[in-house]
Amino acid sequence: MSKFIINGGKELHGSVRIQGAKNAVLPLFAASILTEDKIIIENVPNLIDVHNMSQILMSLGVEVVRYSNYAEITAAKLKSHEIHNKLAKELRSSIFLLGSILTRQQYAKVAYPGGCDIGLRPIDIHIKGLRELNVRIVERAGYIYCDATKITGADVNLDYPSVGATENVMLAAVKAKGVTNIRNAACEPEIVDLQNFLNTMGAKITGAGTSTIRVEGVEELHGATYRAMPDRIVAGTFAIATAIAGGEVTLTGARAGDLNSLLSKLNKTSCHVGFKDDTITIKAKETRLAVENIATQPYPGFPTDLQAPMMALQTVSDGICILTENVFENRFRHVNELKKMGADITINGRTAVIKGVTQLSGAEVDAQDLRGGAALVLAGLNAQGTTTINDIFHIDRGYENLEEHLRSLGADITRV
Repeated sequence: MSKFIINGGKELHGSVRIQGAKNAVLPLFAASILTEDKIIIENVPNLIDVHNMSQILMSLGVEVVRYSNYAEITAAKLKSHEIHNKLAKELRSSIFLLGSILTRQQYAKVAYPGGCDIGLRPIDIHIKGLRELNVRIVERAGYIYCDATKITGADVNLDYPSVGATENVMLAAVKAKGVTNIRNAACEPEIVDLQNFLNTMGAKITGAGTSTIRVEGVEELHGATYRAMPDRIVAGTFAIATAIAGGEVTLTGARAGDLNSLLSKLNKTSCHVGFKDDTITIKAKETRLAVENIATQPYPGFPTDLQAPMMALQTVSDGICILTENVFENRFRHVNELKKMGADITINGRTAVIKGVTQLSGAEVDAQDLRGGAALVLAGLNAQGTTTINDIFHIDRGYENLEEHLRSLGADITRV
């Protein structure tokens, strides 16, 4: 099993190009089966989750050809409406295929999905939304059975602005007769990216990025070429890495507008932040001040996916930070690992109290999930001595060649 070895204390300098967004690309892959024509998706990162989604599509009879940074997908020979248990357990985002398969096949059988163990993440919101479109759904023996022969546009009111549920309802409604209004929709940039992609294919969708999305059903969709958005979480991770290690780094192919909630905090406490066009420049300040309060929220609030990396920064910031995790109930699994490195963190339910120390110390730690693993890498960049991070397959789910990019910026990190 691969691990990272990090010798901390090296400043970061240079530039890094931000990869395509995993959380945008996966629903784009799901949407690609809505037409028999060829779909070309550009800016596709080389990640385990993308590979797993490709395997799921191929198991359904879809042709997927991967190149260095783009993919060609042709679903003319889509032959199945079933996603089996083994494949679904590998990838949480397999649930996106539920709406797409229903649109193409009218029926679907999908196993309950897997992914990082960061909380319950129930799919009840997905199921309720599809039922409001008049989809008949039965849950039995670990599978979800769906019948969309009578699907129709409707007003869908989500109990929570779930990104996945919003995307699933969009995919199911895109060819349903009539108009669907999704209320209390998620507002994340990835939702906008899916809307833009579907509209490029011939859909009629408006409102993405707001709490109400309007989907006017169309008869057919067609092939398209589309470039996926940059990964705002990866960009945010490199920004925080610069703050915790010191130095100056330019992020190219990034969108500052997607990261306002993070960059505003960094600019006040840890960094000088500048941006122009598709670049963000992060210059670490000599003194890092703690962010007094951080609370994760749906977009445009502070993203839960940056909570762990931001916690790593707060462990070496001057002062006390009160960090509250409002999205997932089990997303503090990295805390004990940070404590091994000398962090001063106290947990009370969903709230962490972080008292900054001068510097962390190298230790052997275990990545428990994707973003928690990234936090340990950032901690290792700061730590005095050597840090060994085990189980980095979690990190590989969301970061493409992370160690190579960090090494190009001056970090002393190797994969063994």
